[in-house]
Amino acid sequence: MQPAIKVRGRKYFHIIYGMDYLQPENLVRLKQRNVKRKQRHALMEFALGVEGVKRFVGQEPLAHILECVLTTLALEAERLTQGY
Repeated sequence: MQPAIKVRGRKYFHIIYGMDYLQPENLVRLKQRNVKRKQRHALMEFALGVEGVKRFVGQEPLAHILECVLTTLALEAERLTQGY
């Protein structure tokens, strides 16, 4: 289960999907989008965050903590470059 979900307003969706995103044909297309990859990345990022905090609290070496941070950044970069 995804730990959190972003909630967006109409203004945001107008910017991202265009002013006509509420048209029935556009809503059908948007509802059919596959969000499994985004959910998988969100879960991985959450798990990496928890692991990073555990390592920090456990006073592990900085290099071990940064492994979690840099992996999270790499996931974000992958998502940005692949457009999802």
